[in-house]
Amino acid sequence: MKKLFAVALALVLTACASSSPDVIQRNDAQRLSVVEDGTVLSVRSVTVEGSQSGAGAATGGVVGGLAGYGAGSNQREGQIIGVLGAVAGVVAGHAIERMSTREDANEILVQLKNGDRRAVVQAKGAEVFAPGESVVLVTTGGKVRVAKAPNNQAQK
Repeated sequence: MKKLFAVALALVLTACASSSPDVIQRNDAQRLSVVEDGTVLSVRSVTVEGSQSGAGAATGGVVGGLAGYGAGSNQREGQIIGVLGAVAGVVAGHAIERMSTREDANEILVQLKNGDRRAVVQAKGAEVFAPGESVVLVTTGGKVRVAKAPNNQAQK
């Protein structure tokens, strides 16, 4: 039973939404995006802090409480151990959620063709950016992502 709850906790915590630039959210499909040309000035690795939605703490509390309640030899002892297990589960679930939703990302500094500069933080994806490369900033629904500029050689 304890293993089943541990597996359920892991599944709940890994079902978080992706912020990868290679994954487009359903709400962003078939929407007009604004595209701006630019050049990469710099790229640095950063870490995006994990989320704290409360799902990990809630799941951990339930799992810890049930596991603790079953550990007592009588009802009173089971209740006390169950409460302690729930508290420990909340703390552990919160930490697990925060660590499992943490992401490696890049901060990409881009200079637009009009001279303006933009900094975009996005999860590391399939594309690797280097200073001097041509890129496009794609803005959809208030979200911005950086992508390599398409090769325009075929259009010339």
